[in-house]
Amino acid sequence: MGFKRLIRFEAKDGNTYHGDAILPEGSIDVYEAKTAYVILGNVLSKDYVITNHIAEISKLLSPLSESQIPSLRCVGMNYIKHAIELKMEIPKYPVLFFKPTSAVVGPSDPIIVPAACQMPPAKVDYEVEMAIVIGKTGKNIPVEEAHEYIMGYTIGNDVSQRTWQMDRGGTQFGVGKMFDNFAPLGPSIVSSEVLPDANNLHITSKVNGEIRQDSRTSDMIFTTSEVVSFMSIGTTLRPGDVIFTGTPSGVAVGLEHTPWLKDGDEVEFEIENIGVLRNKLVFENNPALTAKYI
Repeated sequence: MGFKRLIRFEAKDGNTYHGDAILPEGSIDVYEAKTAYVILGNVLSKDYVITNHIAEISKLLSPLSESQIPSLRCVGMNYIKHAIELKMEIPKYPVLFFKPTSAVVGPSDPIIVPAACQMPPAKVDYEVEMAIVIGKTGKNIPVEEAHEYIMGYTIGNDVSQRTWQMDRGGTQFGVGKMFDNFAPLGPSIVSSEVLPDANNLHITSKVNGEIRQDSRTSDMIFTTSEVVSFMSIGTTLRPGDVIFTGTPSGVAVGLEHTPWLKDGDEVEFEIENIGVLRNKLVFENNPALTAKYI
C-alpha cells in the first residue's frame, strides 16, 4: 500500500517534504492535519518509502512542485448543466486546452490577479474541478485500462479571466486562463487505491461562504477514464501530468448579475472523499498597467 493522502509541505524543522497526511479521525480536510509521515524517494514512481518519521506541518504547498508537473491539461465544457448554462452544444469530443505550470499555486497561497486582468469590470471567475494525476507513462491508452494510469485525484481551481478568454482570446480558451497563480492545486492527492472510482462525487464551490456550484461528477460528459484515454491519443502522458476534468454549472459567467470575484474574496472548494481547497483573491496594485489594457 502506498500513500493515502500525499502532501508537500514546509515542516517546522525548516525542511520541505512530501508526506502522507495524518488527519483527525473522520476528517478529509487536510488543512486540519498538523503532522505527516515523511516520504523519502520519488513520489512519481514506486521508488519511495513512507517512513515512520513524523514531521510537524508549518505550511501546505501544492502536492507536486512546478518542476514535477510535465504538463497541466484541461477539459472544457465537460459538465452537461455547465454547457446548458452557457448555451453551448454538448461536445461530441473533449474540448482540450493547456495551462502553463507556472499557474500552479498551493493551498496556503493567495491567487494574485495581475493588473492585466483588472480592466473594469474585472471578469475574474472561479471553476471548481476534480483533477487527475497521472502515475505512469502511457500512450494510446484504452478506456478500459485508463484507471491503471491514474495515481490519484486532487482539487483544482481553473481561475479564468473572461475578457481575455471570450472577447480577446481569438477563440482560444487558454488566453484567459494562462496567468501565474491561475491554477491553485491541492492540498493533497488522494490515492486511486483509496478512491478507485471518482465518477459520482459531490462537488461544490463557495465564495465568501455562499454556495455557487453544487453538483456531482456524474454530470460529467466524459468520465475520468474517457478523459485519460482521449488525452493519450497519439500523445504521451507522463507521471506527474495533471488533468483538470472540467467544472460544473454555477460559475459567475453563467449566473444572473455575474458575481465576478473581487479583491479579498475567499474561494472554498470541496469534493467528496477528496477534500477542501481554500484560497483568497489578491488583486495586484498597479493602476498604470491596468489602464494599459482597458
